[in-house]
Amino acid sequence: MTEGEAITVLLIDNHPLVLEGLKAVLETYPGIVVVATAANVQAGLAHAAETHPNIIMLDINMPHVSGIDSIEMFKATAPHSKILMLSMHDSREYISASVLRGALGYVLKDVSNEEIVRAIETVASGNTYFSTGVSDALMLRRPQPEAVSLPLTLREREVLALLAAGRSNRGIAELLQISASTVETHRKAIKRKLGISNTAGLTRFAIEHGVISA
Repeated sequence: MTEGEAITVLLIDNHPLVLEGLKAVLETYPGIVVVATAANVQAGLAHAAETHPNIIMLDINMPHVSGIDSIEMFKATAPHSKILMLSMHDSREYISASVLRGALGYVLKDVSNEEIVRAIETVASGNTYFSTGVSDALMLRRPQPEAVSLPLTLREREVLALLAAGRSNRGIAELLQISASTVETHRKAIKRKLGISNTAGLTRFAIEHGVISA
């Protein structure tokens, strides 16, 4: 999508009050257009095939087919749409399964309206977004970097884990007490060594290889 173009969003949630409330909130932001809403996966797939939205915002707890199980269906139906999960659960299993199947973001339902919009904008730009509780869940009880056999230095493993948990360069710099430019240097080195070009790919790699909890 081009700069200045409105972000089109398809909302899928089986709770009518949540669906209508979120739609009403998003419609107050001029840069976001809700193109359709759906209360189940089947209706959502039909809307996705018709509208090909920039963002498909998908609840996990859906009847008949769960949100996680439907991710690959939506990617096949609307391959250029990006998936952002919306959930009440900060379970590592749900988060990891969502990312491994192709979701670019995971946001908890109790975050502020501003954070939901920030998540939509971030994922629409092709980057990953995890709300704070989700980042904490991903980092919890992860293996120590030295226990993971990867072609990375200890510092690069630390940076990879934090990137995969949704931390920004500035956030990583503050946590590791290094400069943001040094973090960016590590990020480029990690991408080069692993042959991965984007943060979404790094996140999936980190989960698959135990750098963060799965």
